[in-house]
Amino acid sequence: MVSMKDIARRCNVSVATVSKALSGRSDIGEETRRRVCKTAEEMGYLSNAAARALKTNRTYNIGVLFVDEQHSGLTHEYFSAILQSFKVEAERRGYSITFINRYVGTRKTTYLQHCQYRGLDGVLIASVDFEDQEVLELAGSKIPVVTIDHIYTNHTAIISDNVSGMRELVEYVFKKGHRKIALIQGEDTNVTKSRVTSFYKTCMELGIEVPDAYVRKGQYHDPVACARATEELLALPDRPSCIFFSDDFSGVGGLDVIRKAGLRIPEDISVAGYDGIYLSQVMDPHLTTCRQDTEALGRLSAEHLIRMIEEPKTTLPEQVMVTGRLLEGASVKDLSAGK
Repeated sequence: MVSMKDIARRCNVSVATVSKALSGRSDIGEETRRRVCKTAEEMGYLSNAAARALKTNRTYNIGVLFVDEQHSGLTHEYFSAILQSFKVEAERRGYSITFINRYVGTRKTTYLQHCQYRGLDGVLIASVDFEDQEVLELAGSKIPVVTIDHIYTNHTAIISDNVSGMRELVEYVFKKGHRKIALIQGEDTNVTKSRVTSFYKTCMELGIEVPDAYVRKGQYHDPVACARATEELLALPDRPSCIFFSDDFSGVGGLDVIRKAGLRIPEDISVAGYDGIYLSQVMDPHLTTCRQDTEALGRLSAEHLIRMIEEPKTTLPEQVMVTGRLLEGASVKDLSAGK
């Protein structure tokens, strides 16, 4: 069986360097890491997970807590893209992934008990009720935790910059000549608060008045709720010229209502989404939206969580902001030129 010593001898480096390269450590050169990993693959090297666990007191297993209220699971394109990126980076660094739930077999457990039973080295928390007592118990335990789009005191959080994303969308629509802009918001979460606050603030700075009737409650990843809110907006005596959907997927419901009302997009009414999922760019017309950088969100989550696991004495909790980008699409009419 090929050992690290064999790889070190072939690459003319130390065994310690081989170990760092194969475990994804960042304190060696990228060229060296690639050369060592390529050599290990060519020589057919397989690390002994049990031996690694005994030596490091780690299981090299990371938990993912993902609870989707709409029960769409990994068909939720936004979160599935984040988790795929997280998985790729974690596996590259030698870790496997376990999804956490409230059961071990048929026995009911708490999230923390599940993590302890599985011997997880750390946990990524995404898309949950962050105020759930069991989630708070897990976050308050000694297990390293990284969250996505939620900030706990003294924990690392990887945050999609919803404030700048919403601001960019509003400014874009404003430049297109729109002054009657409506927003369908998601459920009450930190993400929603950031987007709604940014929406109001940007409109105020641009001199746009937003009637209370222009802001409607919806639900993320829920076309039915978006359809209902869209119907309410279309029924207003002075309806908006542009509607912001809570997210791209929910927007399917809004688009259906608009078309059933005999209105054309964007000729009669304009719309915009949020997330920038693949679906948004195969709609007709292509949806104007903000694409969140799911690859970076997942990769950075894995990087920071593994650093907390492997270097606990030198790693401080931090908030990492990930910026998205505007996709102009073709769903917003240009009113500025009198079109």
